[in-house]
Amino acid sequence: MVKVVAALAALILAWSSPAGAQERRAVVYVAPIEGIIDLGLAPFVQRVLDQAAAEGAAAVVLEVNTFGGRVDAAVQIRDALLGAQVPTVAYVNRRAISAGALISLAAEHLVMAEGATIGAATPVMSGGQGGAQAVSEKTVSYVRKEFRATAESRKRPARIAEAMVDADVAIRGVIEKGKLLTLTTDEALKHKVAEHRAGSVAAALERVGIAGAELRAVSPNWAENVVRFLTHPVLSSLLVTIGMLGIIIELRSPGFGVAGAIGVGALAAFFWGHWIVQLAGWGELLLALAGVALLLVEVLVIPGFGFAGILGIVALVAALVMSVVGSGATPEFFLFAAARIVLALLVALGASFVMLRYMPRTRFGRQLILDTGLTTEAEGDLRWLGKRGRASSPLRPAGIAEIGGERVDVVSEGELIEAGTEVEVLRVDGNRIVVRRATNN
Repeated sequence: MVKVVAALAALILAWSSPAGAQERRAVVYVAPIEGIIDLGLAPFVQRVLDQAAAEGAAAVVLEVNTFGGRVDAAVQIRDALLGAQVPTVAYVNRRAISAGALISLAAEHLVMAEGATIGAATPVMSGGQGGAQAVSEKTVSYVRKEFRATAESRKRPARIAEAMVDADVAIRGVIEKGKLLTLTTDEALKHKVAEHRAGSVAAALERVGIAGAELRAVSPNWAENVVRFLTHPVLSSLLVTIGMLGIIIELRSPGFGVAGAIGVGALAAFFWGHWIVQLAGWGELLLALAGVALLLVEVLVIPGFGFAGILGIVALVAALVMSVVGSGATPEFFLFAAARIVLALLVALGASFVMLRYMPRTRFGRQLILDTGLTTEAEGDLRWLGKRGRASSPLRPAGIAEIGGERVDVVSEGELIEAGTEVEVLRVDGNRIVVRRATNN
């Protein structure tokens, strides 16, 4: 019995010894950095680093293969890597271009596959025809210093890091002025940007002294994928268009129907995605709600289009733009984001005009719009002819009246009719129900 107890004690001591602990920690997390670098990727990298540190992993490998993306997203990932509590390895397989170069330089170890490239990191703005436009010197200077500071913190050549961003940086024997620096694997090794060459993640780990570790592949979870999907520039613009289209149609219809629900849902998805990646906060959300409230007041309380409506549109556009750019945005990116949102609003206005004019004539349009009061003359508006009711809001000249127990959109012949005034339907012009002050006959 004593021997059994002694054997168990020896096993426990061996398991709890530093050597045994080291064996348990021989796990390496491998996370992909591929596709567009966006703000949805930053929380994923931070989660992996935190999980690896909490579980005592031997290292975290970022397998990089990207042409770049948002600078602010790359800076967030860079900060997470510099503050990581676990060894980090960037394995460039096959390219680390633009934002991908900053992420790779921020890792503790940088290993490149055969035929890989790193660099070409000058900031650009997407052009209107899918091309790229230059940004201001202020923006270039900021990104250049981010690269330099990152290289200095990892004891890599700071001047070479700057040359990846700024074409004005010249290095004798490496790059001449006017050219942007991109390094191949051989060149990166020669200039001590990369430490090793490897054909696989396992080989890269061997080169940095972590051999035989268990590789544990990790990927974004469903929530992180949803956030990346919702914050994609194309989809976020589409959500804005759908949201505003639904609200415009709903504001032209009494009651609350399918169009309003779709519009509110689209804007909610937009703000939720940007909230998660810390682009939108309470300020942007409250500003958007204030904008919608002002539009409702303009339509329901003081029909026509005046100060409240203009202020509501400005507030809503400002909230949407602020939710796209986040804090610390460059002037170029702010203008680009504003143009994107304004374009989405113009598309929504154009689409709403077409839908309100032509959709009521279609079967689908009748199902979607008819029940909310946007009927055509051919579909029964003639039933209002000669009927009387009361103006529910001032008619300036458009507004809302209650006729036959229903609230309908109406328009006067041009005169101002105060709320509560008795009116009668004079004629029906397509979607327009024209009223006048009721006579005493």
